[in-house]
Amino acid sequence: MAVIRRRRRFGRLFRGIIFLFVSAMVLSFFVYVPFFTLENIKLVGAKYLTQEDIMRIGEIYLGEPLFKLETDQVQSRLSKDLRIEEVTVKRNLPHTLEVTIKERRPIATVACNYGYLDIDHDGTVLDSYKSLKMMRIPMINGVRVRDLYIGDKVDDELIKKILDFLQRLDEETLNGISEVAFVEEDYVVMYTATERAVQIRIGKLERLDEKARLTEDFLRDLETNPHPVEYVDFNYTAPFIKLAQ
Repeated sequence: MAVIRRRRRFGRLFRGIIFLFVSAMVLSFFVYVPFFTLENIKLVGAKYLTQEDIMRIGEIYLGEPLFKLETDQVQSRLSKDLRIEEVTVKRNLPHTLEVTIKERRPIATVACNYGYLDIDHDGTVLDSYKSLKMMRIPMINGVRVRDLYIGDKVDDELIKKILDFLQRLDEETLNGISEVAFVEEDYVVMYTATERAVQIRIGKLERLDEKARLTEDFLRDLETNPHPVEYVDFNYTAPFIKLAQ
């Protein structure tokens, strides 16, 4: 009986060794076989970042074995870049790495003690510079921040309220606004980026979804409106439009 038990243990051990050997061979095949090499990068969701940017940040190299590439490490490296808010990385056999990202994008510029800052929807500083540059995003006037640099967050409550409103606008509308200004602490006006600037009276920062929708509709209609407009006021139940004299 002891001999039989030893034979059974030996048999199980032998099968275990064979299993590990075969597994190692299969793994080596997928990792090192030339057929599964990285030839393409499919970049999804990017508007500002390029494939070259993604390869540099993620330390990705064309021609390397696809299964040797650690997708979680690539994802970790990419997620540390300030311009990337969310990212997922996965393999698409036999030759492609798919990178899906959600970019941070600037939605407003604000003055600071040493120049200007571009900030995203949650107040993260994406860029800083001394001289005002041409950007198709609104300039927030009436407030100023101090001692903030790239990667910092704006904590001014008035600016955060403006950002909450601006992030509700579609990109085309956002690009059509040149300035957002505080007339009073809780009263806001905007100006269009058209040749003849039109004032948009947002007023109190309430009913934000409704006022964002009205702003989008107004800017679309403004392109085809044959009558010059002086201002539009969204403080009322129905928008009030004042035509220019």
